[in-house]
Amino acid sequence: MTDEHERNERERNDLESTVQRLADLQAINQLFIVYGAYLDAGDLDAYAECFTHDARLLIGPLGRATGRYEIKDTMRAATDRASGNSFHPITSPRIDLDGDTATTVVMWTVIVSGSDGRPELGIIGRHEDFVVSGTDGRWRFRQRKGFVDIPSAMPRANSGR
Repeated sequence: MTDEHERNERERNDLESTVQRLADLQAINQLFIVYGAYLDAGDLDAYAECFTHDARLLIGPLGRATGRYEIKDTMRAATDRASGNSFHPITSPRIDLDGDTATTVVMWTVIVSGSDGRPELGIIGRHEDFVVSGTDGRWRFRQRKGFVDIPSAMPRANSGR
């Protein structure tokens, strides 16, 4: 009976690990979604909460910031005129999960309202991230590097480096 009990215990542990992994992957995907939604809505308080207290944001020509307050100020300056007029679809997430940390890469696109009110493709790029699960169980960015892959009016720079 011990062999059967041990096998059942292993299976239960495997199932619990799988469920936790799936929950973590979903939570990280949700982080990507709310990041874009808060940015588009101009809710920079909620946006800053997507980052750890000591996070680093490296977004090429738009700036660099360390910590939530600097991140919020940097994004306020970067998005002041665009608030409500741009949208950031986040796509193609790749997540390498390792316990309570993960490295990720996502693609992003900026869609803007053109002079005629029709949507126009603004910029296409990617983020390379290091995310962590906090003591509250919430996943946040510890570091986010932005890269512009196809610019429009934005000058091309060594983004995030």
